[in-house]
Amino acid sequence: MNKRIAFFDTKPYDRPHFDALAQEMGISIMYFESKLNEKTAVLAKDYPIVCAFVNDTINKTVIDTLYEGGTQLLAMRCAGYNNIDVKAAYGKIHIVRVPAYSPHAVAEHAMALLLSSVRHIHKGYARTRELNFSLNGLVGFDLYKKKIGVVGTGKIGRVFSEICQGFGMHVLAYDPYPASDLAVEYCSFEHLCKHSDIISLHCPLTEESTHLIDRDSIALMKEGVILINTSRGALIDSQALLEGIRTKKIGSAALDVYEEEAELFYEDHSATILSDDVLMLLISMPNVLVTSHQAFLTEEALQQIAKTTMSSVDQYLGDLVMDHEICYRCDECHKVEGKRCF
Repeated sequence: MNKRIAFFDTKPYDRPHFDALAQEMGISIMYFESKLNEKTAVLAKDYPIVCAFVNDTINKTVIDTLYEGGTQLLAMRCAGYNNIDVKAAYGKIHIVRVPAYSPHAVAEHAMALLLSSVRHIHKGYARTRELNFSLNGLVGFDLYKKKIGVVGTGKIGRVFSEICQGFGMHVLAYDPYPASDLAVEYCSFEHLCKHSDIISLHCPLTEESTHLIDRDSIALMKEGVILINTSRGALIDSQALLEGIRTKKIGSAALDVYEEEAELFYEDHSATILSDDVLMLLISMPNVLVTSHQAFLTEEALQQIAKTTMSSVDQYLGDLVMDHEICYRCDECHKVEGKRCF
């Protein structure tokens, strides 16, 4: 059996855990630094398994190229899959993902962003590096007893809510499917916008949630609201965010994701001039903090990503049902027990 994997969008931190598991399983991995897209899909010819990431472009053309080249399994080493044309893949290429790796990693990073933003830690660090020990302009506020709106109370949102409660914050939560065992105050999205001092996004990107934060929802928010996003960039209309910051409706924003990040994040652009004017303006704002989609990046999370991905590969090679397989029909059939999606 051909046990070869074409691994796209490779970074140095990806390899150690995957290499260790691949050696144990007798699997050969070919690492490509380039992202998977219409130009690079041909590199996967004769590889039955392809491993891709969140910012790769996997449209119908890419799916067809992979299929014609012999690819049978697309293993996404991430939770999100809105970058895949799952309908085009159905009947051709099986798709698996990593539904959860470390909710604590992302939730803790969201809190780090919040603390850095509110207490201006990143500014203080930059100042002292230049021997500037002035405290002017660094006044923050206590998180204790503040109202924080948590949008999405899945695994990450739940952990983040519990962290916030540890700070003595009052958690307002919005989720179409509330958790009955989570001690937070569930409310409508409109109520959350109106009454939250801070809003943190922890929901998936769907047609319904795209630009959930737009001009209308920002208009409902408190003056000086803090926005945190460690989920998906397109949950926020970037132009509306920029306007909200300029008018001081939004007090500050801390972003680990950006809606047009695909060709930017994970790469070094320090010697180039970015063509994305909105991102350049956001980064230039003194009350905007941006990290490069690093919320997931802990040793524990990387280990779990590799373990779950390679477990799916093992199930595929063993002709077994894959626990984390997805397809465009899953919302309707919820999988037929004991069978693959097709």
